[in-house]
Amino acid sequence: MTTIKKLEAVTADPKLFRGTEFDYAESENTGFTNYSYWKSTFRTFFRSPMVVLLTAVITAIVLMSFLYPLISKVDPTKTSIMPLEWNLRPGKEHWFGTDTLGRDIWARAWYGCRNSILLALCIAASDVGIGMIAGAFWGYNRKIDPVMIELYNIMTNIPSTVYLVLLAYIMNTSFLTLFIAMASRGWIVEARFFRNRILSIRDSEYNIASRCLGTPMRKILTRNIIPHIISLIIMEAALCVPYSIGSEVFLGFVGVGMPVDVITLGNIVNQGRASFTLHPYQMLLPTIVLCIITIAFYVLGNRFADASDPRNHV
Repeated sequence: MTTIKKLEAVTADPKLFRGTEFDYAESENTGFTNYSYWKSTFRTFFRSPMVVLLTAVITAIVLMSFLYPLISKVDPTKTSIMPLEWNLRPGKEHWFGTDTLGRDIWARAWYGCRNSILLALCIAASDVGIGMIAGAFWGYNRKIDPVMIELYNIMTNIPSTVYLVLLAYIMNTSFLTLFIAMASRGWIVEARFFRNRILSIRDSEYNIASRCLGTPMRKILTRNIIPHIISLIIMEAALCVPYSIGSEVFLGFVGVGMPVDVITLGNIVNQGRASFTLHPYQMLLPTIVLCIITIAFYVLGNRFADASDPRNHV
């Protein structure tokens, strides 16, 4: 009885409790959240110090490769008739040294980065762009599924090395040749990737409702499906860049890449291979730049894929 009386005394004390007035404006905010998918994606993406470092490194390399040819007065194609200027080791005047013709390897490396990155970006835009559109129609339209599967099997069963080398031999080596050789085959792989992702959302309730309302397939693809895979598009584009640069280097390494007078990372590495025994820096230093670019894009692409998963958002 004593305990009950004490509780009644506590609940009856007006100093401990006060009434709250009902606010209509505040009641409308019930269940409101300021969650933003892209904000959470980039916050998760840049949470890792390694991602921040690699992003800064790749940004600096890309900016340097495009700005250096504009601000530098060094001609990367200029040769020297003075034997004393051939095969110079790295120093203050020539940071990466000179090659067998006296050309500055530091300047050639940045010109090569620009050309290789431009080629890789063009191939990535073509592969991912065409692959996204083809994969969207492939995954949404059941009628073309058998045809696309057979086309995929035929194109992917041809070894990529044989395909690239043969096409480079048939056509004259040039920027356009490498673009056609790599882009003509890469889009079908991207289309298969996006097709598998689209199959999981093709029969969602909102897509079924859109079909029942008579919405054209073009609008369903552009408004209901593609926005759901935009993070995958960015990831695939980031992963396509190192693959394209590696393919260009490989073709230059076997002698069917870009013309010798065009400065690319593949040509620089291939030319440095001839004198690797006596002057290893002519091949190693450009190769280090190449490895940094490819590894950075590969790691950032995979990390962005993890960050774009809403289950990893906080």
